[in-house]
Amino acid sequence: MSSTIADVAIGIPKRSLFEYLITDTQPCVGARVQVSFGRRKLVGVVMAIKDTSNWPIEKLKPIDKILDDTPIFSESMLTLLKWASQYYQHPIGDVMHSAMPVLLRNGKPSTMPSILYWAITQAGEQTDPLTLKRSPKQQQLLALLQQQQCADSKLKQQFSSAIIKGLHKKGLIEEVEKIPDVVNDWADHIESQLAAHPPPRPNIEQSLAITGISCHHNQYHPVLLEGITGSGKTEVYLQAIAPLLAQGHQVLILVPEIGLTPQTVSRFQQRFNAPVGLLHSNLTDNERLAVWRQAKEGLLAIVIGTRSAIFTPFKQLGMIIVDEEHDNSYKQQDGFRYHGRDLAVMRARQQNIPLVLGTATPSLETLHNALSGKYQHFQLSERAGNAKLARQQIFDIKNQPLDYGIAKGMQARLLAHLQQGNQVMVFINRRGYAPSWLCHQCGFVETCHRCDKSYTLHKGLNKLQCHHCGDAKVIPQQCAACNNPQMVSLGVGTEQLEQGLNKLFPKYKTLRIDSDNIRSKHRFHQMLDDINKGEYQILIGTQILAKGHHFPNVTMVLVVDVDGALFSMDFRAAENLAQLITQVAGRAGRAENTGEMWLQSHNPDHPLLQDLLHNGYGHFARYAIQERKSAQLPPFSFQTLVRAEATNPKVAHQFLAQVAQLFSGQSQILCLGPFPALMEKRQGRYRMQLLLQSNHRGNLQKALFNAMPQIEVLPDASKVRWSVDVDVQDFM
Repeated sequence: MSSTIADVAIGIPKRSLFEYLITDTQPCVGARVQVSFGRRKLVGVVMAIKDTSNWPIEKLKPIDKILDDTPIFSESMLTLLKWASQYYQHPIGDVMHSAMPVLLRNGKPSTMPSILYWAITQAGEQTDPLTLKRSPKQQQLLALLQQQQCADSKLKQQFSSAIIKGLHKKGLIEEVEKIPDVVNDWADHIESQLAAHPPPRPNIEQSLAITGISCHHNQYHPVLLEGITGSGKTEVYLQAIAPLLAQGHQVLILVPEIGLTPQTVSRFQQRFNAPVGLLHSNLTDNERLAVWRQAKEGLLAIVIGTRSAIFTPFKQLGMIIVDEEHDNSYKQQDGFRYHGRDLAVMRARQQNIPLVLGTATPSLETLHNALSGKYQHFQLSERAGNAKLARQQIFDIKNQPLDYGIAKGMQARLLAHLQQGNQVMVFINRRGYAPSWLCHQCGFVETCHRCDKSYTLHKGLNKLQCHHCGDAKVIPQQCAACNNPQMVSLGVGTEQLEQGLNKLFPKYKTLRIDSDNIRSKHRFHQMLDDINKGEYQILIGTQILAKGHHFPNVTMVLVVDVDGALFSMDFRAAENLAQLITQVAGRAGRAENTGEMWLQSHNPDHPLLQDLLHNGYGHFARYAIQERKSAQLPPFSFQTLVRAEATNPKVAHQFLAQVAQLFSGQSQILCLGPFPALMEKRQGRYRMQLLLQSNHRGNLQKALFNAMPQIEVLPDASKVRWSVDVDVQDFM
């Protein structure tokens, strides 16, 4: 009599399933089990049940424990994850673990966990918030909790830990652990909510898009919604999903950044008055599992989350929306290197549901799919209300005197807008005080020897820091090469720009927003609130400010330096720069006042800048697609990058040379390299790359599938760190 055997996926870097004996109760396919692996007890997922084995039965270990009575992954999710493992050439066990909340990976129960809430105490109920007028934030928090309890993570989006602890010490609020309450009849109230609060009337372009999306419910139908910044893409989302929600279907919305989620959540909650779940990296493990579980049981109408939210299970998923689909943060850059947008496309196809990809600056891959008819294409060319697109202009700074990186002419334009009572934004994608600290006598540059890159000066923190590996040291006051005490900074960063603008415009308040200045999510949201209240007139920031934020009083945007990206070796650099400039320009003139954007450049006649400013992103992108076609670059070919790094560059090069031999003689695979990465040394390790390219995705996938087992046993495979990046986006 044959024994029953389970194929189990375990979260280790092995590209195979492992067989275990089923000695008692048979687990469900898609359920978790605890198994012995060597001396460890690990959590795995049952992928299949069978009666035969490639090994002698007596050598198989039994399953130690069945952790779930029902599958945590549906059949459709298992299909998606198997496909992702094969397509991205990544171990199936690691893929399964990536798709699970942390608590489930650790073997914790999949039942609904309790969440930390803050509630009012009896003393708090009897306290008038007006008695806390010396602490307005505590007063505001007390008034809020007198109305309702609030989850800890949600509260910390609005209030700092110090404010919360302050009220707690006064005995006015207390911690409460409880399972969150969720209304499960939300679908019954959608139509009455919309009837009581009718949505705004869409314009013609919005109406066409809403109708085009809505008439393809209950079937796979991919749509590119290409709308200029401020054109009302979110309103299209809201009206397109309303009929689905009324029918009890759920919706998944992916956003690229945590910072965009609160404002997105509030709009959807206000419109539908239905439960909305939030998934991002700042949640506690219990909170992530709670949202995961609620979505699986159909208790949430909408889930809004960042990249990994694509793995969320749903009881009745009806649509997937990927907002800002072009954003590179959808691509995981280490471990399981999946692309959230592309997995969304595959999931929508497998579950036969509509997919909406929305952006003002579509990626060339998505735009090509739309222009070739694979995706339906809707365009929104007008801003909502009376807002007009910002005028875009270039300022030639050759031979111009610069104060803190800003030309005199631009200082005059900034002052003119400030004197009219408006806000201005100064954009520079370089944090810190200056990108270099050097000797004025001999030219020696303080360099991180682990990365062979110059340290960035952080004057406020009195340190030099490497932005590649994080290494830091105190600012030296004399040259390490010649002992000269005259050390100077070179270049401009956000910190120096903030200091300079305070001197140039002392009557106006400045606010710097970059990753150095945002110590917490609460701090970031407080900054955004202060901006919209008009407490600051000059905004200084990096890419954080460029993504999706609505600043109605900003009428001028100045991009301090665009030249750095014009001469990059990465063929995607032009596309990324065009997207960034267009997104930054979208921050200006979003209300009644006409906006303008200025680009400071030493290369004002550069074709990319001229095309972008005179013809817009749409024209640039369509021309760039033709260039890609002529060069046989993506989306007209498919690329996979094999990376290797080692303390000895020869070892990494030798390993990739061995990999290249595995693809030699395959006429349909172009093998380039090995060659150094754009950043050759990082954290003390030398980094080499091998690029594989084919005009046919299937040929490249087949070649990779056949080569992977051979790569794993190459002589130098154990001497290097190596990885495979399918559909590579970053060559750094």
